[in-house]
Amino acid sequence: MILVGEEPASTADARWCLDRYAADLERLFPEGFDQSRGNRLDPANILPPHGYFVIARLDGRPIGCGALKRLDPRTGEIKRVWTAEAARGQGVARKIMDALEGLARAQGFKRLRLDTNRALAAAQAMYRKMGYREIPPYNDNPYAHHWFEKRL
Repeated sequence: MILVGEEPASTADARWCLDRYAADLERLFPEGFDQSRGNRLDPANILPPHGYFVIARLDGRPIGCGALKRLDPRTGEIKRVWTAEAARGQGVARKIMDALEGLARAQGFKRLRLDTNRALAAAQAMYRKMGYREIPPYNDNPYAHHWFEKRL
């Protein structure tokens, strides 16, 4: 059974997930991925009530993660949704998104935003299927080509 739970982004398992996330993007993005160019996620900035981090686990092992960051009192931003390659196709990312949306609702957010790269077609399809609609850019993430929003 896949379980998704809130944990600090500073734990060893969280760092492991975030390192694998960055390695996957480095491999997938034609221009590579350098966190220092922008789109940085500081674990200290995603602590409640300003942010939340979740880890998906299978048999106690981390297989995915995601973050929710407060943009303003009514708006949250979803970041770093990632699933380990061996666990893809099992609905892990959807479970992570559901958990993050639940946290957003509990915090009173009225909308969620996220951005993604053109190379992540499966992620874009999932976001659209979950009711996210494409919007104009709301940030200057150098790796983003698509921006989405969902009203809660």
